[in-house]
Amino acid sequence: MFKRILPCTVWLAKYDRQILTSDVLAAVIVTVMLIPQSLAYALLAGMPPETGLYASILPLILYAIFGTSRTLAVGPVAVVSLMTAAAASEVAASGLVTHIEAAMMLALISGILLALIGMLRLGFLANFLSHPVVSGFISASGIIIALSQLKHFLGISANGDTLIELLETLIRNVSNTNFYTVSVGSFALLILIWARTGLKSILKSMGWNTFYVNTAVRIAPVFAVILTSLAAYLFRLDQLGVKLMGEIPSGLPSLSLPPLEFTVIQYLLLPALMLSIIGYVESVSVGRTLAARKKQKIDPDQELIGLGAANLGASISGGFPVTGGFSRSIVNYDAGAETPAASFFTAIGIALATILLTQYLAWLPNATLGTTIIIAVLSLVDLKILKTTWNYSRSDFAAVSLTMGMTLIFGVEIGVSTGVLISLFLHLYKTSRPHIAEVGLISGTEHFRNILRHKVKTYNDLLLLRVDSRLYFPNASFIEDEILSTLLKRPTIKHVILQCTGVNEIDISALEVLEVLNERLLEQNIGFHLAEVKGPVMDKLNKTHFCEVLNGKVTLTLYEAVQTLHHGD
Repeated sequence: MFKRILPCTVWLAKYDRQILTSDVLAAVIVTVMLIPQSLAYALLAGMPPETGLYASILPLILYAIFGTSRTLAVGPVAVVSLMTAAAASEVAASGLVTHIEAAMMLALISGILLALIGMLRLGFLANFLSHPVVSGFISASGIIIALSQLKHFLGISANGDTLIELLETLIRNVSNTNFYTVSVGSFALLILIWARTGLKSILKSMGWNTFYVNTAVRIAPVFAVILTSLAAYLFRLDQLGVKLMGEIPSGLPSLSLPPLEFTVIQYLLLPALMLSIIGYVESVSVGRTLAARKKQKIDPDQELIGLGAANLGASISGGFPVTGGFSRSIVNYDAGAETPAASFFTAIGIALATILLTQYLAWLPNATLGTTIIIAVLSLVDLKILKTTWNYSRSDFAAVSLTMGMTLIFGVEIGVSTGVLISLFLHLYKTSRPHIAEVGLISGTEHFRNILRHKVKTYNDLLLLRVDSRLYFPNASFIEDEILSTLLKRPTIKHVILQCTGVNEIDISALEVLEVLNERLLEQNIGFHLAEVKGPVMDKLNKTHFCEVLNGKVTLTLYEAVQTLHHGD
């Protein structure tokens, strides 16, 4: 019990000098990458730059204590930062709280929700958010994020939470583009692109290890930050209209709760829930992937508690909502992190940077951070999912395209709400209309297969149906209707046999439908039989009077039932 509540006690018991060395090395690499990334995502969330650093200190420590993934790195991420900006800006417009306070409250509510869901062990609910829907939402969010950062690249004013609003303001103000800002952004863009192409090829040709090559590429934003900041300082680019980061307060944040305004809490409750769902899905997906590589596993419910603790930490330390990030987690994994202690050391590194390095960040151009975000989020945009789902499943294509369209047109809050509703609708629709196959006997065997897919023997007096789903309240009436409609078309049928190999459960509603169906078939002098019923299902049926009133038999195999009931060729 104690180990489940505090997973850190498991790996701390086996901690040694070798693991310490690996964790410290990974922490150094992640810290170097995380500094510009944290500043960039603070900019995206509409927050002061230092809050990005704050959101990368205490949350990392708390997740290291309560989380179960050995290599997941928690902090600000693109999509969650965008959702934070959208929710906080609307609340701030009311005048009840500031944008910063709204973001801190969002982290607080999100932290409480995540921890509560985890303690109630309801993490499985996130599984109802289908991958195509999540992919569509993240792709659309990536497009919105990239467009929102073009204003920093061009040095113009633009605002909006939707594709239409952003395009409208960008087009309206594009004539005010600042040449020097574009030059800085283009230089940063060239560095980032060259790092992924030219630098990678050069280092590989020099015989560098793959790990060091990938590490150099991933910390390329640091070089862009250093070089463009140096250029801004030497050439006084601020006097030429290039917007700079400006003075960033040094020192660690003071710990305090955000103001608790009941009206604001009511408004932020739904955005916080949506934000929590998306953050959790992203985090658990990354955590599971990395854990599988090391033959480890994570506890989804404890992950909720870990992420909840991280967000509570962000809320009381002047930060904004956080979750497990893909890029930093991959870097953490590749850098050799063995335990969550790597995140603890990363937090120390960020804390030292907050104390010692903020004075050097004043000359950092906003265009550099905007370009860094654009390059990072474009990798989130997966338009191939549209083609894939179109070819594989039209219902999944509809879910992806509708989620993507709603997000682009109406914003992230409507988009994620739509995605959740679509996922639930598709689940209910598919389970309410299960696959039912009429089967026949393969000659020379005792096996039965779908008559539409195989050359099989059928029987005029028997209707053999295989139900490939559990029988429960949403689909029971559908199955009944299918059977009765088939009987109307085929008056020669004397027996109906349900092959139950795919039936793992029959709930009370389905049982009542079966009883009614049994009575209707009895009235028509048609036998009703079950075959190949699974043990647990049979155990439940034996506790009822169903088997006693059944006008047919329950047989071990479908072949046995056919041999018993069919007369003639």
